[in-house]
Amino acid sequence: MSSPTSAQTPPTPPDAEKKPHVVRAPFGAERQDEYYWLRDDSRKDAAMLGYLNAENAYADAVLASSTPVQDKLYDEIVARIKQDDASVPYRDRGYWYYARFETGKDYPIHARRKDAPGIDALSIQQANAAGDFAGEEVLLDVNRLAAGKDYYSVGDYAVTPDNAVLAYADDSNGRRQYTIRFRNLVTGDAYPETIAGVSPNLVWADDNKTLFYVENDPETLLTVRVKKHVLGTDPTLDPVVYEEHDDSFYLGIDRSRDERYLLIHASSTVSGELRYAPANDPREFTVLAPRARDVEYDADHFGGRWVIRTNADGATNFKLVTAADGATSRKDWQDWIAHRDDVLVEGFELFDGFTAIAERSGGLERLRLLHTDGREDHIATDEPAYSMGLDVNSEPATDWVRYSYTSMTTPATVYALNVKTGERRLLKRQPVPGYDPAQYVSERLWATARDGAKIPVSIVYRKGFEKTGKAALLQYGYGSYGMSMDPGFSVTTVSLLDRGMAYAIAHIRGGQELGRKWYEDGKLLNKQNTFTDFIDVTDFLVKEGYAAPDRVAAYGGSAGGLLMGAIANMAPQKYRVILSQVPFVDVVTTMLDPSIPLTTNEYDEWGNPEQPEYYQYMLSYSPYDNLRGQAYPAMFVGTGLWDSQVQYWEPAKYVARLRDLNTSAEPVVLRTNMDAGHGGKSGRFRRYREQAEMYAFMLEQLDVAAAG
Repeated sequence: MSSPTSAQTPPTPPDAEKKPHVVRAPFGAERQDEYYWLRDDSRKDAAMLGYLNAENAYADAVLASSTPVQDKLYDEIVARIKQDDASVPYRDRGYWYYARFETGKDYPIHARRKDAPGIDALSIQQANAAGDFAGEEVLLDVNRLAAGKDYYSVGDYAVTPDNAVLAYADDSNGRRQYTIRFRNLVTGDAYPETIAGVSPNLVWADDNKTLFYVENDPETLLTVRVKKHVLGTDPTLDPVVYEEHDDSFYLGIDRSRDERYLLIHASSTVSGELRYAPANDPREFTVLAPRARDVEYDADHFGGRWVIRTNADGATNFKLVTAADGATSRKDWQDWIAHRDDVLVEGFELFDGFTAIAERSGGLERLRLLHTDGREDHIATDEPAYSMGLDVNSEPATDWVRYSYTSMTTPATVYALNVKTGERRLLKRQPVPGYDPAQYVSERLWATARDGAKIPVSIVYRKGFEKTGKAALLQYGYGSYGMSMDPGFSVTTVSLLDRGMAYAIAHIRGGQELGRKWYEDGKLLNKQNTFTDFIDVTDFLVKEGYAAPDRVAAYGGSAGGLLMGAIANMAPQKYRVILSQVPFVDVVTTMLDPSIPLTTNEYDEWGNPEQPEYYQYMLSYSPYDNLRGQAYPAMFVGTGLWDSQVQYWEPAKYVARLRDLNTSAEPVVLRTNMDAGHGGKSGRFRRYREQAEMYAFMLEQLDVAAAG
């Protein structure tokens, strides 16, 4: 394939130095990694930084010709965003909480208003839209906090039960190592103490002065200890409430639905464990049921009992069980909602008169309402491909359940449904200036994999699109961790559709769209299914006329970047361009190093390469290890210097080795955000600059007209 810009003299890409380095497995296997030197945990090595900066300069040169398209795409995307927008308020302990944006500003303002007669979610939205902020109390103006910083994010905040003190956790480099800060909401004064090196997960006890938080290991960033801090005391003296010694587990903390208990969740890929203590006297935490290999569970407390979602006793797609107060083992559990082979139970919310259950069936989400009298029904939908789920339901004493809904043509929507009368209220539909959903069509398709499995595919295009096999297509995929990539609306995708492209999501194995087995069939020693599914979806869409065989782009990020690296090695001729963000491409080396954040937590996802069987299987697909002398498509590879989930050196090494082996003349660019982490740059608009740059590169490679 020849690039549209091939007639021009291309800039010269950087040539990274090779330095011999042997990576050894404990059982003796050895691999050469000539670019291992690009790893620098301190992010200060001059040679490494010089290489990344040279790659950025090369990217600037390659992408210069697309600058007008980048600007046009950015302007289009931002024009679809209502700048002075606000979230749907929710009521909690006598206040209505929401976040709002101001025109031209990148970050939200977190605020609340005191409840009173005539005040509800709709009236507050109307006041916000009218610029009437009388009675508003600003909790956090993130624009002010982010001033002068290249990166800034507030990960979580929590207000004391008496509504008087705010704790919040912020991150100023994107590495997801947060710092807790405190503010008195009555006086507005900040407390002097701060607590660094934590996860964004904060819970207050009933005494309004004791905060529970989760401390990270400074090297691996694993959540290792739950600690408590009493306002006004020295954080270095904070006692440890619970310490996790198994480095395959994550920790999280929460309050129960009825506010009676503080909860400590410990979870790994294949098991779970919960501890609880009275919120009014949280001195001792009791284990609800001891952890067991291959038994996952999570629980909540309401109405004098525990409700537990679990896969115990062969409930592959999960079931709901109950347990009385004082339960301490699985022997105390009683089945409530039975397991079904065709329905995955993903979550639940408990109310005074009913239970809302989030399920998945036939590859799509749905919500089941179970009433106390035994009646049950499902909330209706009317599109072939959509995404729906429980929204913020902060108060259980209500007949109204809030849920979110979106599709590839319908912007994000929040409804409230009265479970007694059936009345449905539209609380908010994301405003998208200039967008008319009637001009777009989405479909639900099923592609057949090479082993006969049926793969769901969601696709969207503009009306008038002809399936003649001539159009350009962007196909997205993820396929890991049981995370389902449900079809939702995107303000960025519209710019592609308006240029005649189709956009498809391949719901491949490794996700959980078709239940737990769909996930199990795409992990560990079944991981190759993820990659071949994606390729088979491409073949299907081309065969059905949705795309020209030489105008297909593929897109994935993080574990989806692993997918991109795998398909580039396995079927490079099927893709004109590959977009890969923060890609996990050096699987074996990373998984051999337990000091790298998140490695040990993921042995049950990828396998432990210290064991020869898993080592050899991972080696068979690891993108970095399978690069070889062949013609690769054009590629855009993005990363962040401070990424804590996929370290920057993985994509950097990958691109360096790819340059050595690639026999094509197609451009390969590596864009490193020197001040960002896994999620890219912070702020509402800056990330769209990144997206516009990547999409402009893609459009140029696909020979798609710049103008809409």
